[in-house]
Amino acid sequence: MLELRPGCECCDKNLSAESDEARICSFECTFCVDCATNVLHGKCPNCGGELIARPRRPANKLASNPPSTQRVFNPACAQQA
Repeated sequence: MLELRPGCECCDKNLSAESDEARICSFECTFCVDCATNVLHGKCPNCGGELIARPRRPANKLASNPPSTQRVFNPACAQQA
């Protein structure tokens, strides 16, 4: 099950579980669409994998399968890209 991390690793923008602006790699590194597109150019700075739209969990499943509350913030990620 995906963690659904709550924020962009580059800019720390909030990304709710319902957000259609979240992008992830296969390791679930999480970025907002702006950073994924304009800063990272579709490539994860951590693993080199592609960044794709994060699936949204159905609302009726969020109560029993809540999103992660752990934030990962690495403002230097743009330099690693």
